[in-house]
Amino acid sequence: MIRPATPDDVPAVIGMIRDLADYEKELDKVQTTPEELREALFCDSPAVFCHLATERDELGEEKPVGFALWFLTYSTWVGRHGIHLEDLFVHPDHRGGGHGRQLLAELARICVERGYGRLEWAVLDWNTPSIEFYRSLGAVHLDEWDMYRLTGAELEKLATR
Repeated sequence: MIRPATPDDVPAVIGMIRDLADYEKELDKVQTTPEELREALFCDSPAVFCHLATERDELGEEKPVGFALWFLTYSTWVGRHGIHLEDLFVHPDHRGGGHGRQLLAELARICVERGYGRLEWAVLDWNTPSIEFYRSLGAVHLDEWDMYRLTGAELEKLATR
């Protein structure tokens, strides 16, 4: 089942964020606290959103097994909003069951329903299983685009110019 996250899901989402960071060999970079994530997702005017893939356990309780965390973008060329998928993660022991595809299908449904023009995301160049999965859905690699980022001291330095 795919559904929007609730405040009660924040601990599970934080756990999956840490699992994703560990998979990407960047666990030491995770700074997000449950309080910060709760505020970002459930404030009066959230700018970030989260959907969960869930399964029922042996007791019939719903348990999160994956998540998609996303936010809106805007394309001046297309003239419409789009969705940027920040994180997509499915627990390793639940992969291959269609959860990732269902999460992406839900975001695609939101795009179509709301008239958004794009669903975009980034993937690490060494993450071959994910790249193959995305290509199987018809996603294309944007060869001519490279991402850039400012953080920390460099961000602060530029802000004071």
